[in-house]
Amino acid sequence: MSSKSVTYEAHRSPELQGLLARCIDIALIVGGAIAASSIRFGEVAGNHVDTGFIAFAAAIASALFPALGVYQSWRGRPMLKLIGQISLAWLIVQGCALVLMFSLHRTDVISRLWFAYWTAITWAALAIFRFATYTALRRVRNAGLNIRRVAVVGCGSHCAQVVRSIEMSPDSGFRVSAVFDVHPDTGFQHAGAVSFKEFSAFSKFVRSDNVREIWLALPLSEENMILHCMNEFRDELVNVRFLPDMSSLALFDSTIIDLIGVPAINLIASPLSSRSLIAKEVFDRVFALAALICLAPVMMLVAVAVKFSSRGPILFAQKRQGADGRVFQIYKFRTMYMHASEQGVVKQASRNDKRVTVVGGFLRRTSLDELPQFFNVLKGDMSVVGPRPHAVEHDELYRTIVNGYIHRYRVKPGITGWAQVNGYRGETDKIEKMQKRVEHDLYYLQNWSFGLDMKIVLATFMCGFTHQNAY
Repeated sequence: MSSKSVTYEAHRSPELQGLLARCIDIALIVGGAIAASSIRFGEVAGNHVDTGFIAFAAAIASALFPALGVYQSWRGRPMLKLIGQISLAWLIVQGCALVLMFSLHRTDVISRLWFAYWTAITWAALAIFRFATYTALRRVRNAGLNIRRVAVVGCGSHCAQVVRSIEMSPDSGFRVSAVFDVHPDTGFQHAGAVSFKEFSAFSKFVRSDNVREIWLALPLSEENMILHCMNEFRDELVNVRFLPDMSSLALFDSTIIDLIGVPAINLIASPLSSRSLIAKEVFDRVFALAALICLAPVMMLVAVAVKFSSRGPILFAQKRQGADGRVFQIYKFRTMYMHASEQGVVKQASRNDKRVTVVGGFLRRTSLDELPQFFNVLKGDMSVVGPRPHAVEHDELYRTIVNGYIHRYRVKPGITGWAQVNGYRGETDKIEKMQKRVEHDLYYLQNWSFGLDMKIVLATFMCGFTHQNAY
């Protein structure tokens, strides 16, 4: 068989799998609409259901799901991330379909309850399909089938970490077959894999044992070895992947981006990709709009209570820094009596602060004073989840004395955040408190995912509204 035909056979299977996954998703979308019709109207079809709307949603899903990375390889990716990804993609599809139908003046024929049933049923079907497939693949791979053998070229602790990560993720379908230690004097033992100290013996093993994955777990200083591996296997049907050791250089997890057509590695830059930022932006706007609609009665009651509790405006506005240092006006319900303050000096509220009104004390303890910030989210100044913004005067103080403080502004500030649900909120009367808060904010940036955002939102609903440090 020629090299060309071998390449075709290698790539045809993933393409067929992707096509099959697209067909199944479209079938689930249409099936969800039919099931929702049966539940809502007691019939599968009829005048109650707009087939054009279903067709729009299916077409939009066919275009958006691939763009949002839904059909990328599942190998080595956590299940929760896959389900979170399809959940967000489906919500975006439904939002786009609604906007399109509204533009065509067709929303009057759509039953809102049917639409809610359809959205929920299809979401459940898409999630269950992925859960079942993922579980089946895990069992198959744990049984030793559908395995990709990996040969690792590396040195030191980074190589050891890569090997351990493969061994600790058997359901990913990767297995370490061989390890070439560039600096064997480090003394690291690679249990369960054939170790080599000579590159010629290593390359011979890769060819004879038909290994199709070579991972280079090397620092950037090993440029010669990287080039040597590339040249050695340039004419082989082998995937050579570079897993650079960036621990001593990069502030956040380094990612490779396309910069004016040239691959670039982020050392200090926003840790969220453009795709992630778009997904987060869509979620923020939808969540904020839903929150404002649902909380409108509560906010009206709070506004009345603030107005009659003391003289002054209902809302309190203050300048804060947003993403990339852009200054914006943050909104809160006023919780203090009107008082004079020194120019350029912001005094944080402390325990038993006489400036806080009775109503204001309750609002601060329950975090109800933060509700107007959903308007900031709608405006695009803030996010639902992110590092909490501080007064501009405090930013100028802490950025020079708290390590990593300024990098909190790589993303939009949030109404709630990882630091807040872990108890780091309220007054920061000591530098150590601010340092801990910043450490949690940087952890959030380094480990961001849609699932982590959902975890923080849920934690805020469960226990984050009240806290002993909120006063």
